[in-house]
Amino acid sequence: MNYIPRYKKFYKEKIIPFMMEKFSYNSIMEVPKLIKIVLSKGLSFALSDKKAINSSLKEITYISGQKSVLCYSKRDEAGFKLRKGMPIACKVTLRRDIMYEFLDRFLTIALPRTRDFRGLNINGFDGKGNYNVGIIENIIFPKIDIDKVKKITGMNVAFVTSSKNDEEAKFLLIEFGIPFKKKNGKRIFKS
Repeated sequence: MNYIPRYKKFYKEKIIPFMMEKFSYNSIMEVPKLIKIVLSKGLSFALSDKKAINSSLKEITYISGQKSVLCYSKRDEAGFKLRKGMPIACKVTLRRDIMYEFLDRFLTIALPRTRDFRGLNINGFDGKGNYNVGIIENIIFPKIDIDKVKKITGMNVAFVTSSKNDEEAKFLLIEFGIPFKKKNGKRIFKS
């Protein structure tokens, strides 16, 4: 018997019928889905400390369960003391089962460990159905050993969906269980 991540199973069994009814789609193929999750971290502090690059790569790899890659600058920027070819960020793109496993860890383990958590900002949508959230401290993930971390840094998590607009993506992410906060401070949970 093959292993199926529980959020993938939940999407097929619960979210697809709910979205079909809510938006009255004609086909299952019209229902928006989560395509990928991209984790990225800027390395502006790495210009002065070269060891920080390797530690950031290891942290993103531990968090995601997949090898991360470096992103390099494409041109010179004198104002930032940046030369072409210098590492400026690291990222990893998660798809399929690894993506659903990360989503499970993110929602059930990492977010509850966030200090003073009141929900995620609902204004992180880009107008095309994608959602971005910034994590201030990556030590909320249990894979990161706090004793070995020299500098606590944050990262960006981007949820890329196949929806055509923000309303569909918002419903999809709420049904997955992402806790958004309203303007008055209350959380928005799935129905």
